Amino acid sequence: QVQLVESGGGLVQAGGSLRLSCTASGRTFGIYTIGWFRQAPGKEREFVSRISGMGLSTYYADSVKGRFTISRDNAKNTVYLQMNSLKPEDTAVYHCAASTSWRSTMREYDYWGQGTQVTVSS
Repeated sequence: QVQLVESGGGLVQAGGSLRLSCTASGRTFGIYTIGWFRQAPGKEREFVSRISGMGLSTYYADSVKGRFTISRDNAKNTVYLQMNSLKPEDTAVYHCAASTSWRSTMREYDYWGQGTQVTVSS
């Protein structure tokens, strides 16, 4: 069982930056691919980024490529999402999730955090 807790959300002006953290319980954090997903009001949840267990592979949605950077510190059981050049359309609740497979679809992620709100004002 893995418990995930997100933090770091908040209100920021367009063009600003935030760093989200996803901290996990458990001793086997390094075996999990961690993904970030977001859900805006009235919209479906969408993929943002993911990172492999040892941090050697990363992947980004086209909408955030070049602006967001995902990283992890397994000694701290934490994955980070550095978000730069934020846009109003980045406003959403951001969730992290854990999967034992790199190629999992969103539905195949096993564990989910409760989410953290990111609001970008124009």
